[in-house]
This record gives sequence, structure tokens and C-alpha cells, in this order.
Amino acid sequence: MDPEAFLDIANQVIKLKMFPYFDIAHSLLCALSVKEDLGAGAHTFSRKHPLACWLSTMLVVFAGGMVANGLLGEPILAPLKNTPQLLVATACWYIVFYTPFDIGYKVAKFLPIKLVASAMKEIYRAKKIHDGVTHAAKLYPNAFIIMIIIGTLKGNGAGFTKLIERLIRGVWTPTAMEFLQPSFYTKASLIASIIFVLDKKTDLISAPHALVYFGIVIFLVYFKLSSILLGIHDPFVPFENLSCALLFGGIWDSLAKILGRGQAKEEPKDAKKSN
Repeated sequence: MDPEAFLDIANQVIKLKMFPYFDIAHSLLCALSVKEDLGAGAHTFSRKHPLACWLSTMLVVFAGGMVANGLLGEPILAPLKNTPQLLVATACWYIVFYTPFDIGYKVAKFLPIKLVASAMKEIYRAKKIHDGVTHAAKLYPNAFIIMIIIGTLKGNGAGFTKLIERLIRGVWTPTAMEFLQPSFYTKASLIASIIFVLDKKTDLISAPHALVYFGIVIFLVYFKLSSILLGIHDPFVPFENLSCALLFGGIWDSLAKILGRGQAKEEPKDAKKSN
């Protein structure tokens, strides 16, 4: 592709308006995730506890903004002040949980629609990460770690509120902590935040900002569609295993086990000789 044409596409992507279509895709997939997390009891729960169902879904939809605001000392409920977004999220929640014969859920799960919605959600995620880094940079211009944290939370806030979201539904799962088992979306949001910070605050990245943004969008969309179509859920795992082995004691633990086995074998031999 002609570089100028590619840059023009990148500039168009960075100017995309998120409301209402991308918000619809995001809210629809959030409602789907809540229903699938409920499992076989989703139908019964949604009929018996509609308020808890709605609250947990809204927490998933607006989690990134709420958590980031809480850490930055801003009103936690501020994301809910946008009434059109709240209405869109509520409409998506109702369609997924309460349409007759579960038509809304089945349509949302239909593969072509899910693929399109997933791609749009990843574009939406890139926008939220970028906005989080930019907002944190205005408040703390030299605090790179704060920019990265806020960008990561904006990108996958729902992962960090899963414990509370399930607690609203009456389920206590203390091991469901994103810090213990970070998902691919948290890792991807972390990397995207680092790239945005390097792009904004350093000279290490010489490419135009629009191309950097577009590259992150392509990365997020590609791996999201790969996870749906090919079952590639976390491409970071091989790199994590390698880094753990080299940097976090894995190789030394393995050597210690090998040496320990060797010593254990030698001890019985020595005992036999002494006898």
C-alpha cells in the first residue's frame, strides 16, 4: 500500500467517533460476557434479580472509567453522567437478557455479528487506552507509571472489577483477581499504554502518532479475531514462560531440583557402601 494512503487511513481511524456504534458494540459484548459468566442460571437469575443483573452489567460496561477516576481522585460515578451512553448500555443489556425466545442473545452470538462487534470493541479499547494515557499525562506530566496504570485500567477495567461485579450477583470468588492471572486484554492494554507513553513523552518512536495508534488498533483487532476464529487466546504465554525461566528464578529452581535428585541418588549408594 502507498505510504501516504496508509497514513491517510490511520488519520481517519484516529478521528473515528465512538458514539453510538462503537458504544453499542462495547455494551453488547459486555452484556454477553455477563450472561455467559452466569452460565446455565442466567435465565433464572435475570428474572429473579433484574436490578443486580443491570448493576453488574453497568459495572462491566463502565468499569474502566470508574476505576481510573477512583485512582485519580475524581468522582467514581462520573462515567454514568453521560445519559445517552447509559441508555445505550441499558438497551443492550435488555436485548441480551429479556428479548422473547432469547432472540437478542442468539443474534449477538451469531458469528458474523460477533466478529464485527468484536473488531469494533477493540477499536473502542484502543481509544480508551489512548484517552487514559492522555488524561493521566495532563495531571501528572512526568509520572510515566501513572500513565501506564491508567491506560491499562481504561483498556480492561472490567477485568479488575470482576470480583465486585460477581459479588453484586451474590457470588464470592476471591481468586478472580486480575493481578493473579492477568488476561490477554490486560497484557495488551499494558503494552499499548507503554507504547503510547513512549510515543508521547520520548523520542524513541519516530513514526507519526497516527501510525502508532493505527498499529495498536491492528494489533488488538487481529488477536481478538484470532481468538474467536483460531482459538489463539494468549500469544504472550511463550514469552512469559521464557522470561520467568530467565529472569524470575525458573532456571535456577530447575537446576536446584536436578542437583537435589542427584544428591538423593548418591546418598543411598553411600549408605550401601558403608554397610
